[in-house]
Amino acid sequence: MNKLGAIILCCIVVVSSDIALAQNPPAAPPAAGAAGCAAQPQIDCSWLTVDTTAKIATFQLISGLTSLNGGLNFNGFNEGKLTLTVPANWTVVIRFTNKDANLPHSAEVVDTTKPMPAGPVDPPAFARAMSVRLMQGLAAGESDSLKFVANKPGSYMIFCAVPGHGLAGMWIRFKVSATDKRPTLAASTT
Repeated sequence: MNKLGAIILCCIVVVSSDIALAQNPPAAPPAAGAAGCAAQPQIDCSWLTVDTTAKIATFQLISGLTSLNGGLNFNGFNEGKLTLTVPANWTVVIRFTNKDANLPHSAEVVDTTKPMPAGPVDPPAFARAMSVRLMQGLAAGESDSLKFVANKPGSYMIFCAVPGHGLAGMWIRFKVSATDKRPTLAASTT
């Protein structure tokens, strides 16, 4: 086949596939809330990196990633629907960034308590497990890093300590496990 014939054949294939696609368009994804379907946030595998040799879990915590709950969310999740689990005695590094263009946010690891704290908790569950300016929060685009040793097995929360934000659902779960061997990140519906 000569060069001109190959180009013509390629054009015929492309035009034919475009016509077939126009006649049989792909099905649209179901609308949020349609027939048992709800828009569920997705976990980005780049949020959690693990160094098993040094026993360090690094988590990218992003406030206001989506418009869910008026921007009062971490990584697009709220009300404990995302759980970070780390083995006991691992070092945890939380790289916190506020992507919410409208509101300041902070991050603090606190014991799971009832009722939910209305603002900062003193002290946090682990030494240095809090961002700067807990009460005022970080403005849009600002970042901070938290680094601590998860030395007490149990269930905790990472919550926004700006007054009222945690109460409004801006929190995710943080679990320190005496049995798990590797950090994990999991979503849930409850």
